[in-house]
Amino acid sequence: MNRGGAMEADVFHNAKEDEHMDAQTFAAGKMKMIQPESMKDPKLDKLKEQVLLDWINKSLKAEHIVVQSVEEDLYDGLVLHHLLARLAGVHLTLEEMALTSSAQIHKLEAVLEELDKRLDQQDTKWDVSLIHKKDLLATLHLLVAMVTRFQPEVELPSDVKVQVVVLEVSRTGIRSDVQTEVLTEDSGFNSQEVSNRRDNNDPMEQLLKMEVKQAVLDFVNKTMASVGLQVLDLDKQFSDGVILLLLIGQLEGFFIPLSDFSLTPHSHEDMLHNVSLALNLLADLGLQVSAVQAQDVVSQDVAATLKVLYALFSKHGGGCKQEVEGRASCDHSCHS
Repeated sequence: MNRGGAMEADVFHNAKEDEHMDAQTFAAGKMKMIQPESMKDPKLDKLKEQVLLDWINKSLKAEHIVVQSVEEDLYDGLVLHHLLARLAGVHLTLEEMALTSSAQIHKLEAVLEELDKRLDQQDTKWDVSLIHKKDLLATLHLLVAMVTRFQPEVELPSDVKVQVVVLEVSRTGIRSDVQTEVLTEDSGFNSQEVSNRRDNNDPMEQLLKMEVKQAVLDFVNKTMASVGLQVLDLDKQFSDGVILLLLIGQLEGFFIPLSDFSLTPHSHEDMLHNVSLALNLLADLGLQVSAVQAQDVVSQDVAATLKVLYALFSKHGGGCKQEVEGRASCDHSCHS
């Protein structure tokens, strides 16, 4: 793992401490190990080596942190510490490089405590000890929970399961059992069905095909011209909530105090606050945006962003809206 700079330290004196902790943990009761056959499953390989690894590296690109293995590179807390800051906007005062085992465990305890508050899992399948021991099963459960909570737009492989051997140690001996562990849920339909659903049932797919996106962009720029702002990328420029709040203020004729939102958001939490405020304002104005969460807009989900903007466009677009709908109706008749 390349962590933006090399550091060397003599930590051999911790070997005995680690061995003592491993022995204690094993003697404490239960262990889980993924069976070798499950490790060969292409779906598990895709989840581990492609989706999660790519997601971590994209999330931490700005920090110049490159993770090469989810099994080997998360045990000391550095990567999780940076992900917590990047995704949840939580900045903990911890040493950057924890070199000793005790320092790593201390760091993991602080980071996982904050993550667990936000992941809100009733039955967590990871803990400090498992992550520090590079337990692959626990690490995968943690990462899947983080993706699902913070960036649900990331498409995880569906129905990933592994066979695990559960070893239970007691005074009478060791008992083993084989169980199935679910890493990702079954989506319930295949990729072709997803495509059909999008083509036939998703209204936003229809709107995107009817040139509404360009019409909404023109509407936004016409509105924001009076304050000297221009939107070039509808997909991205609304993700921090600033232009969205200014647009609502312009259209509805009221001023949103600067103390109520972050004009220059630096963290994920700042952006979530801004977008949440915007969605609450729309609800107060009677503009209900169904099934859109603040996280959707922050994560640059174009369909969610367009739903929010289209609600404003529908109310204030006037002739532009009628023109677009007329054009869309014509296009539909011509293709029928």
